[in-house]
Amino acid sequence: METLHVISVSFLIFFSLRKLIQWRDAIRSIQDYPGLRYLFGAETAVMGSRIPYISVGIFSGWKTKHQDFAQFGSDIVSSVSVLPRPRIMFFLADAQAIKDVTNARHRFPKPVDHMGVLSYYGNNVLVTERDEWKRHRKITAPAFTERNIRLVWDVTTKVTEELCEVVWKGRDEIAVDSVTDVTVPITLFVIGTAGFGQQISWIDDNILPAGHAMKFKDAMHVTSENIILKAIFPEWVLAHAPISRVRQFYIASNELQRYMEEMIQSRRSGEKQSLGGDDLFTCLLEANDDGSIEGEAHLSDSEMMGNIFAFLIAGYETTAHSLAYALILLALHQDEQEALYQHIRSVLPDGRVSSYDDMNQLTYSLAVFLETLRMFPPVNMIPKKAEEDTVLTTRTSSGELRTVPCPAGSAIMIHASGIHYNPRYWPDPYTFKPARFLDKDWPRDALLAFSTGPRGCIGRRFGETEAVAALTYLVSRFRIDVKDEPRYRGESMAERRERLLKGKIALTLCPARAPLVFKRR
Repeated sequence: METLHVISVSFLIFFSLRKLIQWRDAIRSIQDYPGLRYLFGAETAVMGSRIPYISVGIFSGWKTKHQDFAQFGSDIVSSVSVLPRPRIMFFLADAQAIKDVTNARHRFPKPVDHMGVLSYYGNNVLVTERDEWKRHRKITAPAFTERNIRLVWDVTTKVTEELCEVVWKGRDEIAVDSVTDVTVPITLFVIGTAGFGQQISWIDDNILPAGHAMKFKDAMHVTSENIILKAIFPEWVLAHAPISRVRQFYIASNELQRYMEEMIQSRRSGEKQSLGGDDLFTCLLEANDDGSIEGEAHLSDSEMMGNIFAFLIAGYETTAHSLAYALILLALHQDEQEALYQHIRSVLPDGRVSSYDDMNQLTYSLAVFLETLRMFPPVNMIPKKAEEDTVLTTRTSSGELRTVPCPAGSAIMIHASGIHYNPRYWPDPYTFKPARFLDKDWPRDALLAFSTGPRGCIGRRFGETEAVAALTYLVSRFRIDVKDEPRYRGESMAERRERLLKGKIALTLCPARAPLVFKRR
């Protein structure tokens, strides 16, 4: 027994020394470039929060924002961790360095190995790289046509109007326990209609299509909200799990696939669409079946479904949560809400419902949305990896040029919160100031809410159009305020702000709970 104890201790000492040597070698390979030194690195998902000396925390960037960069006096900060293996990582909050990385796609590819959950229905533009990515991008980008974006505006306005004038009819004051109870259905109905071509509304007809166990909007909602279960459980567990949520996801995901297969068949058979064929799914199918595209460039049916599902995940959840944060910020900043209202009135003085042709004039609505995305980026870290030994360049806080040795295999994390709260680009970054986006020279390379470079979000106009249409309608008809709750009576403005803006991580950042009141104007 004593011998076994000695062997175990000896092994532990040997293992620890070996890890320590590897860790020290990794630090030397970057010439001891300043940064974070922890036992567990940022990629260790089990350590979500920062623990001094133990874990840098995979989610800590949401909270630290630009603080690490300010601490080390540079907009590139290193991180060298010991476990599970010594690993070098760089966090970037420098606009030029980020531009250099994202434009050099072959030297800094996207690590797609761990993104299998997003290829549930098939490979797509989010989970592929190099020539395969080019093939997907070539077909998917043209699907976002002008007629589709116009449809997005019309559908968003119709959905929002139905909520306000039908669901809330006869009510001058509507209190909601969580603002996402408003924004999630809006964006779900918009992506269902303008994305998939399915007529969805607040008024449920309760008719279940033949051959289906779940309605389309429910299948879409349950699948997108629980897609992370696919990464946790194998297929056979999903099919036989005793947990109702897991079983529900399995049923919903199969139902959604069945719906998408039916959509492909009906569109190829020439079945007339009630939306005139302007929905994203139909536009994608048209782009894919275009006779000018040669054999291997075409997407298979599973790749078609994979891409439209990627658009669902990337568009529906992110826009819902960003729109929720925008409404919270407007409720907390009544002066900004009034400025937005007056701007809307100047564009629509007769009180009419806005149209897509008004969008270019509704600059303050867009500014509110962009400022929200700056303060609460849906995705905080955009991963890349160094394929070869290279050098990054940044500037210190004093303005001096500094080179950063970046060995092959290093992980690169483009830090959205870090650059969004970088005072070099955004003066007074912790203050909600939509007007900063009214300046035609605002720093576009320092806003990463839609990623950047060649892999920038192809659905950006879809999301912006949806948000501007919804914000414009809601603010023109309602004053939005914070719901009074007795248990929070006496809290300071700072405490109220912290409570309402507190976030949690789903696939993207979303408000934990924000009760608001909509008061009809």
